[in-house]
Amino acid sequence: MKNSSSLHLGRFQRIILLISSFLLASILFVMRLTIDVDKPLDLLARNSILPEIALNNGKPTIVEFYADWCEICKKMAPSMVNIKEKYDNDIDVVLLNVDNEKWLDLMEKYDVYGIPQLNLFDNNGKLKDHFVGLKSQDQLDLLVLSLINNTEISGLSSTYDLGEYDVISPAYQAPNLKGISPRSHS
Repeated sequence: MKNSSSLHLGRFQRIILLISSFLLASILFVMRLTIDVDKPLDLLARNSILPEIALNNGKPTIVEFYADWCEICKKMAPSMVNIKEKYDNDIDVVLLNVDNEKWLDLMEKYDVYGIPQLNLFDNNGKLKDHFVGLKSQDQLDLLVLSLINNTEISGLSSTYDLGEYDVISPAYQAPNLKGISPRSHS
């Protein structure tokens, strides 16, 4: 049986424990500051539901394939947040990061060769259309309303609209080549 006095920390041990605790708290605080919770793309990704849930819950779904390094994805993110907030009861918005190997099978299944790619699914989980590149708030509203109302999407092409960006990844330069991946960026 141990002596009860051996369970108490000595003065030196308490000082080391206090310093270690302070150091750990400081590291955690600094790490928290480096994660910007106000970034729209991060916000969307963190609040995204799994695709298998979204495609089987009876609601139309927009799946966006994106990457954290994608400037076009970042530019479109505030509009996507607006879409999520505005139509939250009517549609699901799912974000899938192309740099996460977990989604490779879906990237292959849906021929993702450029980002951002928006895949639009009806309330039965059937793919209706897909769009690659920058979309404005008005264009996104049009897409969502066509999903909600189960109408044909008109006035938008599935072409690569890069907006003001002229530096693009190899995926954009050769979107029809099977060997090119949105994950291959230089």
